[in-house]
Amino acid sequence: MNYASVITSPIGQITILADDEFVHAVTFAETNIEGVTENRLTLEVAQQLGDYFEGKLQQFNFPIKQKGTEFQQEVWQHLLTIPFGETISYAKFSAHHPLAIRAIAAANGKNNMAIIVPCHRVIGSNGKLVGYAGGLWRKKWLLQHEREIAKKGQAELKF
Repeated sequence: MNYASVITSPIGQITILADDEFVHAVTFAETNIEGVTENRLTLEVAQQLGDYFEGKLQQFNFPIKQKGTEFQQEVWQHLLTIPFGETISYAKFSAHHPLAIRAIAAANGKNNMAIIVPCHRVIGSNGKLVGYAGGLWRKKWLLQHEREIAKKGQAELKF
């Protein structure tokens, strides 16, 4: 990637990677960005993430493009349809491909757009938190944050 920004959030540092046209990753993973500068796009994403964490933004608006197979791209697009402040089970999420539930879960795990492509909104069929590359504690925090902002359900999720 040509450009990067790093922000400090309530759930740790987030690195934003982009080129001149697209954001390619928003990640909690430690990333070596030594010598890489910011650009208007990484700064815009940083601002939108800041607004998200302050409860002022529920939908992101910038161009994204992450590498993945056609199937992964389909799964990631489907993730974008899950409303802010809501969750969906893996079983319901994969209803359009019921035999591919494991492949769908794997595609979720390869999502490089943390928070932006909301894989954190997919939970186990029993209502429990399952799998999140950023850690289950972050997933829980994100879901609680979104429910509080959206004023949906209980203020604290009981998992």
